[in-house]
Amino acid sequence: MGQIGPTHLLVVAVVVLVVFGSKRLPDTARALGKSLRILKSETAALRTDDQPQPPVPAPPSVPDVPAAREQRQPPVSS
Repeated sequence: MGQIGPTHLLVVAVVVLVVFGSKRLPDTARALGKSLRILKSETAALRTDDQPQPPVPAPPSVPDVPAAREQRQPPVSS
């Protein structure tokens, strides 16, 4: 009694076809698939947000050399 057989599935399919109609059924299935894809991507994003991210290394510091700045300046012409 608790098992779903092929006849039960056929009855459910006929009822769904009668309720939604043959024209709206493909649109409904497409919308359901799109919603499931969105749900899947959002749950994947939540899982990656929960995982700790490795720290980003700081860029190497450049020493401040005043002599290097003087060499880069163009010569002054009179």
